[in-house]
Amino acid sequence: MYKALTRCPVCSGKLNIKRLQCDECNTVIENNFTFSKFEKLNHDQLRFVETFLQYRGNIKDVEKALGISYPTVRGKLDEINEVLGLSSKKQHEIDRKHVITKLENGEITSDEAIELLNKI
Repeated sequence: MYKALTRCPVCSGKLNIKRLQCDECNTVIENNFTFSKFEKLNHDQLRFVETFLQYRGNIKDVEKALGISYPTVRGKLDEINEVLGLSSKKQHEIDRKHVITKLENGEITSDEAIELLNKI
């Protein structure tokens, strides 16, 4: 079976699920259905999540199973949290403080700071 497409291959617009059908009795249900947020993850990200769950979040075991380093595991977790919209509030606060510090040190302009803060 194929993975459901979540984006239109022509215009990249968001696709909706309109019709579901039972393979057993052929019952058809038509409505507007939503995708799970996990559908946003690519194949490698899903594989990482499965491995992470398999090893119950033990980062050392995940490192060993995937042959990657601790910083890579943390990076993948941050990436997946970002895709799923689960980025920690604490990280956003750290990012804001970093932008303000750069502004205070004259490393960026006020316009650049505003642009960066709007992205956080």
